Order: sequence, then structure tokens, then C-alpha cells
Amino acid sequence: MNSKVTYIIGGIFTAYLLFVAVVIFVYEPQPEDRAWDDRQAFNLQKMSEVSFGQSLDEIRTLLGSADFVEAKTGIDGQYQVMYYRTHHIKSDGETTKEECTPLLFRDNLLIAWGQDTEDQYFAVPVTNLPPQ
Repeated sequence: MNSKVTYIIGGIFTAYLLFVAVVIFVYEPQPEDRAWDDRQAFNLQKMSEVSFGQSLDEIRTLLGSADFVEAKTGIDGQYQVMYYRTHHIKSDGETTKEECTPLLFRDNLLIAWGQDTEDQYFAVPVTNLPPQ
């Protein structure tokens, strides 16, 4: 009788260890589920995979949700700038735009990212007409 209990407990323990191993080696958390410092390192690493013409959906798949988003309709299309945290400045518990890399999209296609991107976004003339 004691040997049956030992085998049952051993089987349950083995199944548990197998489950833990699968979770550790297979599960990949979403970028937004990571701690801020892990997400920052992840975003910085993934920035090397960004290229002109990528769609907004491709970038969301690559980097997850943005920390900040702004959008407007310009005279030559719809513009959106998405900010992803990539560099730590101040330990205050808050993520600011200064700690992020901006990515600029026109009509859902990536046209710029990096240091001068905000200037390009704010320089876009705005139309008074609502988007169609």
C-alpha cells in the first residue's frame, strides 16, 4: 500500500516539474507585462529590428503597447507618434516622454524614429477637416 502512495506522489511531482519546465522554456510574457527595466531593455533591443515602411500593427506586435501615443490629421495624411521607453533618466516611478524613443507613422506606415521625430511630428501642418 505504501509503495502505491509513493508512486502516485512521485508521478504528481514529476508532472509538476514537467509543467514548470514547459512554462519556463515556452512562455514569453508580453512586453507590457514586464517590469519597467526589463521592458526598457526589451524595447531598446527590438529597436534594431525596426525599419521604414513597417505598419503600425507590425510595430505593435514587435514592441507591444506604447507608453504614450499622440495623433493628428495633417494636410497630407494621418500622423501618429508612439513613444516606447528605452532609456532611464530619473528614478521617480514615472515614465516620461524624455525616457522614450518616438516612432512616427503616416497613414499607419513608419516614416521616422529617434531623436528628431518629435520635431517632424509637430512640424506637420494640420488640416481643419475631419478624417474620412
